[in-house]
Amino acid sequence: MPAPRHDDSPLPPPAPPSKSSRSVLTHPAAAPALPQDADAVLKLAAQSMFDLLAQASQGMMVVDRNHRIVWISEGYKRFLPALGFDSEQAFVGRRVEEVVPNTQMVQVLESGRAMLLDLLTNQAGSFLVSRLPLRDGLGEVIGAVGLVLLDHPETTMQPLMAKFGRLQRELDDARRQLAAQRRPKHTIASYVGSSPVAMEAKRQARRVAATSATVLLLGETGTGKELLAQAIHAASPRAGAAFVGVNIAAVPETLLEAEFFGVAPGAYTGADRKGRDGKFKLADGGTLFLDEIGDMPLALQAKLLRVLQEQELEPLGSNQVIRVDVRVIAATSRDLPAMVAGGQFRADLYYRLNVLPIRLPALRERLDDLEALVEVLLDDIARRSGLAHRSIGHDGLELLAGHDWPGNIRELRNVLEQVTLLHDERLLGAEAIRSVLPAHVQPRPQAGGLAVRSGLQSAVEPTPSHLAVATASAAALALPELPSGEELLQRPLPTLVAELEARAIQAALAATGGNKVAAARRLGIARATLYEKLAQPPSDH
Repeated sequence: MPAPRHDDSPLPPPAPPSKSSRSVLTHPAAAPALPQDADAVLKLAAQSMFDLLAQASQGMMVVDRNHRIVWISEGYKRFLPALGFDSEQAFVGRRVEEVVPNTQMVQVLESGRAMLLDLLTNQAGSFLVSRLPLRDGLGEVIGAVGLVLLDHPETTMQPLMAKFGRLQRELDDARRQLAAQRRPKHTIASYVGSSPVAMEAKRQARRVAATSATVLLLGETGTGKELLAQAIHAASPRAGAAFVGVNIAAVPETLLEAEFFGVAPGAYTGADRKGRDGKFKLADGGTLFLDEIGDMPLALQAKLLRVLQEQELEPLGSNQVIRVDVRVIAATSRDLPAMVAGGQFRADLYYRLNVLPIRLPALRERLDDLEALVEVLLDDIARRSGLAHRSIGHDGLELLAGHDWPGNIRELRNVLEQVTLLHDERLLGAEAIRSVLPAHVQPRPQAGGLAVRSGLQSAVEPTPSHLAVATASAAALALPELPSGEELLQRPLPTLVAELEARAIQAALAATGGNKVAAARRLGIARATLYEKLAQPPSDH
C-alpha cells in the first residue's frame, strides 16, 4: 500500500468513470473520486440524470434543433408498431411532427419553454408526457427531450382523467355560451321595413358598418336603435369581437364611472379584491353601445370624451393607463343640440359623437311597414310565449294605422302581446284591437288598404285624436286659421308642422283645464315630451 501523501500538490483529475462503474455499486473505499472541476461535475450529473430519466420513464426521445429524431430509449421502441414503424432505423432521423401525431415538441424547440406536464393522444394511445429544451453553453436551444411519464393514463388515473374531462367540457360549454351571448342577435335585415325612410336608414347603416367611426343613432323611444346598433356591429370588421351594450339611464349616476371604466383592486371599501373590468375593457376590440347618451352626467362626459379621443382609460382608484380599441355607437331620443345650447351636454362631446348620424323614423312616419312589422312581431310573440300564432285582420290593421304610436315599435309589440293574451281567436279583428287601444283611436281608411302615404301627408296630417281635440277647442282659444291652397305650398314644411303641433298642444290643455298629465295622455305623448315642448320658445312650435 502506498504511503499517504503529505505534500499539498494538487491531484491530477481522475479519468471519467466508465459506464460499468456507474452502474455497479461498490465499496466506498473502491469508488472513484468525484471530479474537482465544475464542468466535469456537470457532465457527470447530466449523464446520471439522463440515465435516470431513461430508466424511470415509459419512453424517451431526443430531437435536434431541426426537428429530427436522433435517439429513442428501449422503452420507446414498443410504441413504434402503433405509430406505423417496424424498426428503430425507419423511425430515427425523421422529423418528429411527421411521425408523432399531435406532438408539441416543435413548440418547445421554437419557444425554448418546457412543457412539464401534458396529455398526448394519437393512434398509439394516450400518454402523460413532459418536454424539456436542450441548450448549449451559450444558452441556445439545440434540441429537446420528450418523456413518456405514464402510458394509458385513462386506466391508471381514471378519477383524475374523469375530472379533467368534465372540467374541459364545462370550459368548452362556458366558452360557447359566452360567444353566443356576445354574438350580435340582429343583422341589418332584422330591421323590418321597405318604406323609403326605412330603406334609407338601412342604407346608411350598411355604409357606416364598413368604417370604425363613431355612430350616433337618433330617434324616438322604441324605434329600434339597439337593434340597428347590433346590426352595424354584425356587418363590421369587428363582428368577431364582443358587442357590449349599456343603458346609461338605467345605471345609477354614482355607479356610472365604475361601470364604464372599471375598478382597481381595493379602490374603495367593499370593492372586489381582484378589481373589476369596465364596459370599455369588456368591449376591447369590438363595439360599445351607449344607449340614452343624453342622460350622461356632465362630469362623466369629459372622461368619455378623453376615451373616445385617446382610446385609453384609467380604472377607478388606479393610476395605470389602459389602452383600448373600441368602436362606440351612441343613441338618444333627446334633442342633443338643444341640450348643448342649454348647457346640459358638452358641445365637444356632441361633435365627437355626431360623426355619422343616422335618424331612425318613427312608426307613424312609415305606416306602410305596419303590416310587415305586425307579422314579424306576432311570430316572435308566439315563439316566446308558446301560444298559437295569431293574425290581424284587415280591419284590425286599419285600426292600428289610426294610432299615432308615441311608443313606436315597442308600443306596437306591447299592444300585440296584450291582444294575444286577452283573445283566443286566431284571426284578430278590429274589436279585439280596440279593446287594448285608447278609446279615441279610429280606423284610418285609405284607398286600396294601407297605402304608402306621401311625406307631406305623414308630416302634416294630424292624427284623428289630435284633430278632434284641436277642432273642439280652436274657437275658444282664438287661434289663427291654418293656411290653405297656394299659401300652404309657400310656407316651409317645418313651420307648418310646428304650428299644427302648437295648436294641438294648446287645444289639449284647454280641453283638460290645464292638466298637463291629462293633456299629454290625450295627445299620445310622454309627459316629459310635453314639458320639453312647452319649454321651447314659441317660434320653435
